[in-house]
Amino acid sequence: MKDERIYLSLSQESGFEEGYIQKALKSNWITSGGPNVDEFENELQKYFENENFVVASNSGTSAIHLALILLGVKAGDEVICQSMTFSASANPILYQNACPIFVDSEVDTWNICPEYLEIAIKDRIKKGKKPKAIIAVHLYGMPYKIDQIHAIADKYEIPIIEDSAEALGSNYKGKKCGSFGAFGVLSFNGNKIITTSSGGALISNSKETKDKAIFYATQSKDLAVHYQHSKIGYNYRMSNICAGIGLGQMKILEKNIGFRQANHSFYRDIFKELENVKLFDNVNDEFFSNYWLNAILLETVEERESLRLAFEEANIESRPLWKPMHLQPIFEKYPFYGNRISEQLFEKGLCLPSGSNLTDKDKSRIKEVVINFFKSI
Repeated sequence: MKDERIYLSLSQESGFEEGYIQKALKSNWITSGGPNVDEFENELQKYFENENFVVASNSGTSAIHLALILLGVKAGDEVICQSMTFSASANPILYQNACPIFVDSEVDTWNICPEYLEIAIKDRIKKGKKPKAIIAVHLYGMPYKIDQIHAIADKYEIPIIEDSAEALGSNYKGKKCGSFGAFGVLSFNGNKIITTSSGGALISNSKETKDKAIFYATQSKDLAVHYQHSKIGYNYRMSNICAGIGLGQMKILEKNIGFRQANHSFYRDIFKELENVKLFDNVNDEFFSNYWLNAILLETVEERESLRLAFEEANIESRPLWKPMHLQPIFEKYPFYGNRISEQLFEKGLCLPSGSNLTDKDKSRIKEVVINFFKSI
């Protein structure tokens, strides 16, 4: 009989969720929007020290789409996007019938490369298409090189959508990820640091922008006693039930970040003596990753796949890094600027179990697989 499966990242109940859900049920507010949604947004705004305005949405993907709409991205426009990411970062560009322009990673943070970002911007301007926005991602919770990336964006006056779907709790120079860009985006999918079962949030810098986002997220209903619509709208608002789960989850956010930090320390101890394995780590003290997922780089794709299969044999989930967007069938026809760094990361990188609920027994099983694997090669 196999041991119980260890998953990559599962949600963890706080014990407070049920009370908020029952409150919604008793008030018969079982729809999108509602008191729990308002309260959840307020709690998130407090988390961002009341310097930002938050709209709770039904997914991180819809939040990115709303950001593109609010930035005026239209058919035929170009939007730069980090190639090393999940497809949800890039899909909304196509929702707007715009053109994604993919940019490679750099080796320190695995995020969007400043050098190739500027090369891409200059080349697109030369071709007569100045990009309307940049989607930069904090991969696996690691902040991108914020100072360099924003300096380039400011130089060419291109707004940044900060995809912080994996980075709630991460910060750079003490400032929380999600609050640097023209817009920030969070995800509360079931595998994130906290969850609403499904859901996300759009972070903006003004109440006016928040109100516009809610307008588009609730089918763009005009102010009229009857149903009137002058713009295309979307059903993107978070449900009152899901927001109740989020309110319960907020109570364990800091605790969960602590668990993820402890997981990273565990992996650092395992791999510190293995010269042919590199653990994905903070660049320096200015970077603070929540370590949503811990990841390693091995020497070859064969070694990475062999270790993945060794974990699978022990009923432990591990996965290759995100396959870069410029290699995906749906996106391979679009321009790419880079030097194959993201491709090499994909070939040699492996994500390891990192859930907030990893037990000592789980860690012992993981360690045993690693030790036995590297003894055998």
